[in-house]
Amino acid sequence: MKILVVGASGTLGRAVAQHLGERHQVITAGRNSGEHRVDLRDDASVGALFAATGRLDAIVSAAGSVHFGPLDRMTAAQFDTGLQDKLLGQVRLALIGQHHLHDGGSITLTTGILAEQPIRQSANATAVNAAVEGFVRAAACELSRGLRINAVSPTVFSEAWDAYADFFPGFEPVSAARAALAFQRSIEGVQTGQVYKVW
Repeated sequence: MKILVVGASGTLGRAVAQHLGERHQVITAGRNSGEHRVDLRDDASVGALFAATGRLDAIVSAAGSVHFGPLDRMTAAQFDTGLQDKLLGQVRLALIGQHHLHDGGSITLTTGILAEQPIRQSANATAVNAAVEGFVRAAACELSRGLRINAVSPTVFSEAWDAYADFFPGFEPVSAARAALAFQRSIEGVQTGQVYKVW
């Protein structure tokens, strides 16, 4: 398969690209790194990415930023960070990308455990992740040509545990390599509208 991985320079994206690259042709893209540059907040940039890659069998997003901060000091502009980047950025990738997939192709987006298990200062991250999952479930009902869409929801990664353990009390980290298996399941499997939890 010919697979586009957006966000391939991050902890998760690197693991996904490496794992999928063992079996498939992987094309990488990112805001500041990868074979192609793309700004998921911009329609023209996303369109140019697909013009450069040509037709694909699968699209993976391991990208997107959210805002973490105390609710009593959060502004609407700060909250909008996650809406424009991780939510609308991934939605934009799916909306435009569906037209550049071969019949039977797939889209896999990334959410996270905070969609269901909030932590302190995660109001934006929780809302955004939950919204992405809602989009996936609804979009799966409308995609044509046998196209599929799923999301992968990982917990905090063991690779980042030293930096984030204090924010996730009592949580059990997983490796990015384990999360990468869920992307393989989404791409090579048959299900659609699913949220694959890696907790």
